[in-house]
Amino acid sequence: MSILTPKASIGFLAGDVARLLRRAFEHELEAAALPLTVAQARALAYVVAYAGSRQAVIAERMGVEPMTLVSFLDQLEKAGMVERRPHPQDRRAKAVHPTAAAGPMLARLEEVAARIRARAVAGLSPGEVATVLRGLDAIRANLADGCE
Repeated sequence: MSILTPKASIGFLAGDVARLLRRAFEHELEAAALPLTVAQARALAYVVAYAGSRQAVIAERMGVEPMTLVSFLDQLEKAGMVERRPHPQDRRAKAVHPTAAAGPMLARLEEVAARIRARAVAGLSPGEVATVLRGLDAIRANLADGCE
């Protein structure tokens, strides 16, 4: 049996899980009538996590091209959830900050994410969930080493 089969490959399984999580998130966003796409929600989460960072830094952390992030930030800025300010150490760069309006949206996004997490780990014990998370974190670290 080849290890490059969808049922036996970490790559296939991780890709399938990522695709299914994205689909579940899209469905839940729509059901909750939230006015964001998955990509916009992800960008907002990164802006909050790295508030005050330059756009290029956030794009790098997200693994997207800077121009892709700019599009998401334009939409989030138009919705009043983020603002760009001159970066204190680099006049040419913009620092991105969440606004007060981002707080209620993040709370609703967390509710959506909690429902998806509960569904994703249904039937797993807390120990099994912790093991999966440790394993995925180690895999990410192994693959990121030398790639970033």
